[in-house]
Parts: sequence; C-alpha cells; structure tokens
Amino acid sequence: MEAREEAGLSKSTAVLSCTAMALLYVGILYTPTLILRLPQPSSFKEFLLRRFVCAAIASVVSVAACALILPVNIKEIPSLLGIYGVRMDHVWQAVVYPLCLTSLMYAGSMVLKLLLVVEAMKEHMDRGGGVLDFARDLLQNFGSWVSSAVSNILAWRNLIVAPVTEELVFRACMIPLLLCGGFEPYIVIGLCPILFSLAHLNHWMEIYCQQNYSVIKASMVVGLQLSYTVIFGSYASFLFIRTGEIFSP
Repeated sequence: MEAREEAGLSKSTAVLSCTAMALLYVGILYTPTLILRLPQPSSFKEFLLRRFVCAAIASVVSVAACALILPVNIKEIPSLLGIYGVRMDHVWQAVVYPLCLTSLMYAGSMVLKLLLVVEAMKEHMDRGGGVLDFARDLLQNFGSWVSSAVSNILAWRNLIVAPVTEELVFRACMIPLLLCGGFEPYIVIGLCPILFSLAHLNHWMEIYCQQNYSVIKASMVVGLQLSYTVIFGSYASFLFIRTGEIFSP
C-alpha cells in the first residue's frame, strides 16, 4: 500500500478516475447534439453509428488515461496489455470455463430450444424427409439468421460495440485502477458494478422525456435495469479478477 501511495495512486485517485471514466462514457454520447450542435440524426442507423463513434472515443481515452495513471512503464507493451487483461496464456480456460458457467443460467432456454429442434425433426421425418435434409435446412436457416444479424445495426450494438467498449472501460480500465489503489478484490467486485449501473442512469431521462413515462414508472423501469446490471457487473468483475483475462467477461 505504501508503494502504491508513493507511486501517486491513492484510493481517492482511483475512485475519482473511475468515476470520471463512467461520466465520460455516458456524457460523450450526447456531445454531437449538445456540444457540437450537429443536426439530429435522420435515421436510427445514423443515431447508432454516432454512438458507436462516441463509445469508441471514450474507450480509447479511458485506456490511455489508465496507462498514464497506473504506476507502470508505458513502453513495456506486453505488461501494459496484461494489466488490461489482453494476454494469451491460459486463454482457452479463460474463455471455455466462463462460457460454460454462464451457459448454466440459460440452460432452461437452451434445453427448450433443443426440444423444439427434435420435435421439428420428427415432424420432418414423418413427412418422409431425411435427417440430412433436415440438417441442411437447419444450417441454411442458421446462415440466414447470421446474415440478417450482420446487416442489423442493432445486433452490432448489442453483440459487438456495447460489450467490447463496456468491458474495456468498466472492467479492463477500472478494475486495475481500483486494485492498484489499495481496494480488496471483494470490494472491487461490489464497487465496479455500481459505477457500471450508474452509467445507465441516462436511460431514465430518455424514458421519461422521449416515451412520456411518469416519474414512478420510469424509475421502476430503470431501477429494474440497474438491479440486473449490478448483478451482471459483479459477475463480470469476478471473472476478470479471477482469470486476469478480458476475454472472460
């Protein structure tokens, strides 16, 4: 702890840095219209593309700021990447084990879908079709779904941009700062998700103003969202601390 303080990283510095990153991640989303005075986006796709750029900028700034704040040598690229959880040692364990663990939460849904596939195969065979024909149709349907997802801007937001940028800022940057600031791992697992959930409070204004919800209804909707973002954030933080790999969360 004394070495950390000598390096200039205290608990207050770590918390303030993480809070600033969270505010930056949310605040920059409104920069195009409120500060740059750009016209309102003409389509939902343009709206999301703007947010993609803003989230990318916030992530890059957070990564750079984290490198400057942490008491590490910026020139030592491998060790710096290791702090962010970008490392190749034991990477398959860091991916496979958390993936299997997380899949347990969706076991019921996965079994149900498997039963539906089995039932559809039985109906196909009752009509005189073969197993290979059914498998080919299943692969074609899956290919069509993948093709549709690739061309869907909302899928890019939910499956690529949001997970990658959020994990970079709220896990890869914040957790090393808090740990280096002297916080115990179990405190970091509880503190980091709070910052993660508070970064979603902007949804309250969007729901209240744009969807004309009452204050109570908007608070209930956002409160439910904050509750599961805290739970997920704790789980993701635990995975990152336990494995030291950004690929895990």
